[in-house]
Amino acid sequence: MRVIVCGAGRVGVGIARRLSREDNEVTVIDQSKELIRTVAERLDVRGVVGNGAYPDVLEEAGAREADMVIAVTYSDEVNMIACQIAHTLFNVPTKIARVRAQQYLDPKYSDLYARKHMPIDVIISPEREVSEAIMRRMSTPGAFEVTSFADERIWAVGVKLREDCAIINTPLRQVAELFPDLKITIVAIKRGERLWRAHADDQLEAGDQIYFIADRHDVQRALEIMGEAASRARRVIIIGGGNVGLFVAKGLEKLGAMKIRIIERDRKRAEFLAEELERTIVLLGDGLDRSILREAGVSEAETVVAVTDNDQVNILASVVAKREGGRRSMALINDSDYGPVCESVGIDRFIDPRATTISTILQHVRRGRIKGVYSLSDGAAELVDAVALETSPLVNKPLREAKLPEGVMIGAVLRDGEVQMPTGDTVINAGDRIVLMSMRENVKDVEQMFRVSIEYF
Repeated sequence: MRVIVCGAGRVGVGIARRLSREDNEVTVIDQSKELIRTVAERLDVRGVVGNGAYPDVLEEAGAREADMVIAVTYSDEVNMIACQIAHTLFNVPTKIARVRAQQYLDPKYSDLYARKHMPIDVIISPEREVSEAIMRRMSTPGAFEVTSFADERIWAVGVKLREDCAIINTPLRQVAELFPDLKITIVAIKRGERLWRAHADDQLEAGDQIYFIADRHDVQRALEIMGEAASRARRVIIIGGGNVGLFVAKGLEKLGAMKIRIIERDRKRAEFLAEELERTIVLLGDGLDRSILREAGVSEAETVVAVTDNDQVNILASVVAKREGGRRSMALINDSDYGPVCESVGIDRFIDPRATTISTILQHVRRGRIKGVYSLSDGAAELVDAVALETSPLVNKPLREAKLPEGVMIGAVLRDGEVQMPTGDTVINAGDRIVLMSMRENVKDVEQMFRVSIEYF
């Protein structure tokens, strides 16, 4: 596949790295010569210096032969115009644009992106997606990673095992025998820097990070068994009243009885927040100020969420809030290098917007009947939500005969509205919704399983 990526920022480089690893022809456009030189030296991609919204630059990048344009520059307008020109002049089949300004995303203007106007196939709003990720993690505070598939029916959860976890030093096959009615499948294990597909004979150790796929109704019980039962927060402090903070507050207001406080240092923004929110108290001040945190009731808060536009502020504010009595802290971190720092200073969870955005893009890059994709461990593996077609090699045979690649494990099957945990005897039917884990080297195999291809007939 030939892909043009407009923008050599963190997201652009991240998606270029992922696609080039999979033997796609990738060209990256950016106005910075320095960024393009760095990208071309480090990745197996072609670099073009220029504005991605200019026709001649897109043509130089190979737009006439491109299958997809992914526009993720820092300018919404450049991203939108790049997609428009890619369609009008070069007839590029798929156009993806990152759009941050909420004025462009108002539902009453949705017709703007119709094919006869500005034909953008996929609009990505990082702020909204990050807000949803924060909300999911707040609903399961014992997990470090949570995402949902199949219309929220199936959840994928990441948990770090502690010394007192009931299932450590136990082969996974025995875990299934101990809890036969628990609808979960442990699909991957990360120990240190190594991530691998889970096997029945694997024994879990304290400190392991495991990923499991489950019926959403069984997630809380699974966390309790793993020693990570924690009730949903009823008192929340949000530090930073930007779009992410606003969306999180609005989401929490919809949940009902909850005390919500937002700390925002800019007076005009604070006044705007006070008008937009119904049951949230807005405090004017600095989230690093202990007196403001105390005024917000930090000693009684179950969760403090730091979502300013500054990584260092988010880390420090989270640390200060915990020292002032906050039970759990969560920080928005744009630079993934700060991830280990967060853990070392006692921050419970961190959200990486880049990883969230890349996962959303991959959902539309993947070929076949792929409904959802979520990237694990900086691309070492992927969770995939797909629909089984009549022509798929998975269909109409027991899974033990399906000859799945070594790095692929099916976690759950949704059939007729019911979530089923697969066994070797499970027979996949056409139309089943399947959620699986694939190691990076097997992603192409997974795409092939869910594509309509003459070779299957």
